[in-house]
Amino acid sequence: MPKTETAKVHEVVFRCRGVVEGKMRNALAVKMEKPWAENYELATDEGKYLGGEGTAPPPLALFVASLVGCVMTQIRSSAKRLAIPLKDLAVEAVVEWEAHQTGNDPYEATPKGFCLDIDVDCDAPLADVKELIGVARKSCFIEQTLVRTNVIRHRLRSVDGGWVDI
Repeated sequence: MPKTETAKVHEVVFRCRGVVEGKMRNALAVKMEKPWAENYELATDEGKYLGGEGTAPPPLALFVASLVGCVMTQIRSSAKRLAIPLKDLAVEAVVEWEAHQTGNDPYEATPKGFCLDIDVDCDAPLADVKELIGVARKSCFIEQTLVRTNVIRHRLRSVDGGWVDI
């Protein structure tokens, strides 16, 4: 009887604490806790149109950059595992949202879609490159987050110092 291998589970945990630093600027301390510890300092800001000063990328720019960077990393990593030598790689994303607003009410954001144009330069057959992209898509944490229904909890600190789900 063939021996079946058990899947390894690798836990990945990030924490981020943001604090106000300007009109619309936010200072973000990002900590990767697992599988190893690393720290990053980032900032976001909005342009003058939304009351900011444009001193850092807006949050959506970081979001789109993270998606493209994740997909590119996984294509390169998966190419090594699948023995597909890449000569070059470029990815262009178009990500669209709509903001719906009635009168002076706050707007409500609605995603319209994501399109990733992947330009792979290699000598592998098209079927192998399609497999490579499929494997990379499955291992990209950000893409896998986007294609699933997620529950995002929001909690508000109460006057007694505890947390209240909202």
